[in-house]
Amino acid sequence: MDSLDPDVRGAFAAALLGCLRGGCPGSEAGLRGSLARGTADAYSDIDVAWTVPGAEFGAALGRVPVILGGVRPLASLRVDPELRHSPDRRLFFASFTGLPLFWRLDLEVRAASVTGLDEAGRPRAAAPDPGPDPGWSLAASALANGVAAVKAVLRDRPDTARGLLERGSARIGAPAVLTGRWPEDIARLADAAARAEPAQRALAEQVRALAYEHLAEGTG
Repeated sequence: MDSLDPDVRGAFAAALLGCLRGGCPGSEAGLRGSLARGTADAYSDIDVAWTVPGAEFGAALGRVPVILGGVRPLASLRVDPELRHSPDRRLFFASFTGLPLFWRLDLEVRAASVTGLDEAGRPRAAAPDPGPDPGWSLAASALANGVAAVKAVLRDRPDTARGLLERGSARIGAPAVLTGRWPEDIARLADAAARAEPAQRALAEQVRALAYEHLAEGTG
């Protein structure tokens, strides 16, 4: 079983914040969500807000893969497609090699201010899409729902788990067969995601293993 030591997560989060601040002069980085509120459990992910000067927004986005990978090798990095064209906001989802899948990083990058014009009064160019492959993967998104469903079961929230599996299945056009045998249900979603997008097979195997490792057989 992956180590779920909160001290390890806390040290990792602190390193992330320091590297983000150092990666853009004048920026601020801080925790959000349950870690910020002090209500996190062992399964809680890492929510971070990084506010950068408006003039540095595009450059900061381009540095995200390097900054994050400098803290720990990246296993995956995705960008929320709903914010791809926002002039002042992006949302990244990152997972890291050797860390539990539960501890995904949700990184919100915001520009401190945006006028839409550059210093010469011309329309400001759109911020570039960061990373070598910023495309959105429906299968990877569905697998993220599988991880979240494991968390929900561990937190005794079966209705939440069912909703996550239903939405994840719909995302890849697969039927949601929910039996309450959670390892099987989550593995079924993982298998469907791998069939829909073979490039996600390795992640699907990790999600399948996570479900069988953390959830007892036959629970309902």
